Amino acid sequence: QVQLVESGGGLVQAGGSLRLSCAASGSIFRFNTMGWYRQAPGKQRELVAVIYSSGSTNYADSVKGRYTISRDNAKNTVSLQMNSLKPEDTAVYYCLYRAYAAEHWGQGTQVTVSS
Repeated sequence: QVQLVESGGGLVQAGGSLRLSCAASGSIFRFNTMGWYRQAPGKQRELVAVIYSSGSTNYADSVKGRYTISRDNAKNTVSLQMNSLKPEDTAVYYCLYRAYAAEHWGQGTQVTVSS
């Protein structure tokens, strides 16, 4: 089993920055994918960014150039630096850990961007 603990959400004005972090513990496989999804009210959960154990990344078009995902394999953590935030970035952000077709999700952290 894998446990994910997120931190760093909050309220920020448009144009501001926030940093999310997620720490994974438990049965961690060396080769895995970690990342972030988000869900806004009335919308489906969507990909924000993922990073593979190799360091390769994949971003949603809506956040490219504004968000940066990174990971520390030694600490089993993943972070998301969010800059130039927009009101449409408002959502609950969920941390993801994926390995060998098994997925684990964090409890979610609220990000609210005011205009």
